[in-house]
Amino acid sequence: MVEYSLQLDSIFGSLADPTRRDILQRLGGGELSVGEIARPYHMTFAAISKHLKVLEKAQLVVKRRRGREQIVELTPGALAEAGEYLRRYEQLWQRRLDALDP
Repeated sequence: MVEYSLQLDSIFGSLADPTRRDILQRLGGGELSVGEIARPYHMTFAAISKHLKVLEKAQLVVKRRRGREQIVELTPGALAEAGEYLRRYEQLWQRRLDALDP
């Protein structure tokens, strides 16, 4: 039976892009404004906004307003479902590798 989850699809789809992975890594250090997120990338502000929308749709980040700025932060436990999914397969792979040991 194939396990299907729209949330998992969104998470793994988001993580497939190196720019989005980098954004998540940078947000690991704390919240950033959209301008601060966009600064190191050689792309338009609109392109960064699209990346952020994908991350929001996957519920990996949340945006909120602080005055005129939009602040982005990681969602607590955002990767928990993906981590649990991968842990199940890790256990399976480990059992198979252990069975190969002489």
